[in-house]
Amino acid sequence: MLKTGFTDLTGCKVPIQQAAIGGLARPQLATAVSDAGGLGMVYAGSFDPNQMTEVFENMRRRTSGVFGANFLIPEAFVSDLNEIHEQVETASKLVKVVEFFYRQPDPSLVDLVHKGGALASWQVGSNEEAVAAADAGCDMIVAQGVEAGGHVRGKVSLLTLLSQVLDSVKVPVLAAGGIGSGRALAAVLAAGASGVRVGTRFIAATEAGGYRCDRGLLRRLAQRTSQSASLLHRGGSELQRQRCGTQETHLNRRNGPCEAPRVFHHDQ
Repeated sequence: MLKTGFTDLTGCKVPIQQAAIGGLARPQLATAVSDAGGLGMVYAGSFDPNQMTEVFENMRRRTSGVFGANFLIPEAFVSDLNEIHEQVETASKLVKVVEFFYRQPDPSLVDLVHKGGALASWQVGSNEEAVAAADAGCDMIVAQGVEAGGHVRGKVSLLTLLSQVLDSVKVPVLAAGGIGSGRALAAVLAAGASGVRVGTRFIAATEAGGYRCDRGLLRRLAQRTSQSASLLHRGGSELQRQRCGTQETHLNRRNGPCEAPRVFHHDQ
């Protein structure tokens, strides 16, 4: 077990959070990550309270690990935050961590999470947002660098932002953006992060929904951090076109064919 502020706070055995990567962030993937000692995340914005209860109660029956709910809440998706209060209240009673992204940190949402008994997290793309998240009462913060794929809030490189945020807040900070190897994990831990948020690297897992793709493409997607955002968008189409190849499960190293799902659209 690798102990950090993040693992102490959440009870995880390893300082890794799986990003809620859209349609790939299925309960099966989050459960597998939780079983492996990380923080498995499910995108919960599309669930009504009844669906959410069914999904998370089923996950609890399948794992004793730590998992959480993710809400992507740009104004284009959620014009009024009151619209998601019931969803957030429900999630907060069922998971360990409730996370928000792509909006200025909002204290009322953080209060709802805490009232439900969960930890509140906010993914940010600037130091100003990080300070606002801490002031709003968040228990931890995810600092997203411009290297990230999908919905990118970051404006500067991960290490630049991480340095700024670590100097500004006292809660555990996870690093996000271009983390695709153990070496990258070690680097950001050495820089002061309490853990990492990983998205693209998990698309190699069978639990993520079943891509048939070659390892070389996955390696480029996960490790070419300076081009990760553009590679994600180009890579999604390329992955869908590939109809054969070897799939390597990041979590348990199983190999085997599976059907290609829809192209994923974001790394939340």
